[in-house]
Amino acid sequence: MGKYIDLTASNFEATLADGVSLVDFWAPWCGPCRMIAPIVEELAGDYEGKANVCKVNTDEEQDIAVKFGIRSIPTILFFKNGEMVDQIVGAQSKQALAAKIDALLA
Repeated sequence: MGKYIDLTASNFEATLADGVSLVDFWAPWCGPCRMIAPIVEELAGDYEGKANVCKVNTDEEQDIAVKFGIRSIPTILFFKNGEMVDQIVGAQSKQALAAKIDALLA
């Protein structure tokens, strides 16, 4: 299984610069975040080599969360070549997230 990428202020821009990326904004105390964590891990494996599957701990990386106006978590942002192109707030099914990634890869 592939491993998701932990994003921090130091690697955020470079990681998202090329290709398609899913970024899960989460926190350890967030129940719905813990609920979708296994889905995000599965997607990291499914899209290894095709898309970046990333996570941002909003407790540790508050500046990134503020930059993107994250007010509730989980929030999942989709990027293509460094530009934010889509957003989902709240827990989602694996199929819904995979469909968004597939559409961006097409």
